[in-house]
Amino acid sequence: MSALSNNNWSRRSLFRAAAGMAAAGTLAACGSNNGRGGGSGSGTQLTQYFHAYGEAGTEQALKRYAAAYKKADVSTNWITGNNFESALFASLLTKKAPDVFEFHPQLQLVKSGQVADLSDIIDPVKDDFNPNDINSHTVDGKIYGIRMIDDPQFFYYRKSMLEKAKVEVPTTLDELIEAAAKLTTSKVKGVFLGNDFSAIQNPIIWSAGADTINDKNEIAYHTDGVVGGLKQLRQLFTSGNVLLDAPTDFWDPSSLNQGLCAIQWGGMWSMPAMQQALGDDLGIFPFPKIGSAGKLSVYNGGWSIFVNAKGKNVDAAKEYVKWLWIDQKQYQEDWATSYGFHIPPRTSIAGGATKLKSGLAAEGVKLFTDYGHFDNIAYDQTMQTAFADVIASSVRKSGNPEAALDTCDKKVNVELKKLFG
Repeated sequence: MSALSNNNWSRRSLFRAAAGMAAAGTLAACGSNNGRGGGSGSGTQLTQYFHAYGEAGTEQALKRYAAAYKKADVSTNWITGNNFESALFASLLTKKAPDVFEFHPQLQLVKSGQVADLSDIIDPVKDDFNPNDINSHTVDGKIYGIRMIDDPQFFYYRKSMLEKAKVEVPTTLDELIEAAAKLTTSKVKGVFLGNDFSAIQNPIIWSAGADTINDKNEIAYHTDGVVGGLKQLRQLFTSGNVLLDAPTDFWDPSSLNQGLCAIQWGGMWSMPAMQQALGDDLGIFPFPKIGSAGKLSVYNGGWSIFVNAKGKNVDAAKEYVKWLWIDQKQYQEDWATSYGFHIPPRTSIAGGATKLKSGLAAEGVKLFTDYGHFDNIAYDQTMQTAFADVIASSVRKSGNPEAALDTCDKKVNVELKKLFG
């Protein structure tokens, strides 16, 4: 689900704020609504932190779910603005820390003892989850979070614009560059890749046939294919055929909906809004292949729920999380399909989600299934930021990509040593 459209922070930002845990400081409760979620429970008081989603009805839905829980009084901290990650991690250092919070799987959270082991509540239904969602939350055989939604990201395009320009759907980065040139007019840019290109930094790696880090926890992104892809993206960036400085970033469908571009990178969450605006004049395709070893790729974002292992009510928080994100299947489907489109991580729920069974939504599910890549729990915020610096240096500026990757390698290796010795 997307961020509010009036700020530049994406809910699916590739930058993780795990490093913020090391920062000193305190924070009072943040957000536009710090009151109770309306729960009728008594006794135990629990607080959950969520970022303010852009889709209408999301805040009301979460508070409605919490209100239905009878064993505790659950309040929802709905954090607005562009500071969710920093607010969350600062709060975890204080007595006002939440009992439950949404975030991404991060090995640093596990190693610091910040998140509780949820294996006991997940194990009975583990086989009903997408195995990749289990693996991305597992460390040494223990599961440390529950995936709430899977959010595939791919390219959207205006069919009529491609037909008019006699452009086929691109399957390689070369073809995307050529398509962008043919689709660009005095009023429309060929493609939109997000305002700083960081949204596509992982697909660049995967579509070049590489990976972030390998099974041995070693750097796997520094390949000739990735170097070549960075050079091609620099060519695209300077071509004049890319939408730059758009009013909103990639997570918002406005650029395509308003005709500012013919092709836009975005998430499945935007699909209903795009369909409402464009009807059948809408198609999707995965990130194209890069180089001779390239492969089509789809980035699977998404958010997970965690229990604060350092909180005062760990057992009560785990019981609430089990009730909502394991037992209440109707709420889980509502959350995944009523506020933008997302894929439920539970196989039984995804299989019965009628809104995802046909048309473009079904195509999105197929792209997710055929080409999807999930976050690696060990590829943390510091590493993500280091690679984002590569994009800034060699794509948005004219730096040497090989040299930029060498600099990135040094930062990533320091972080890998901290995590794995």
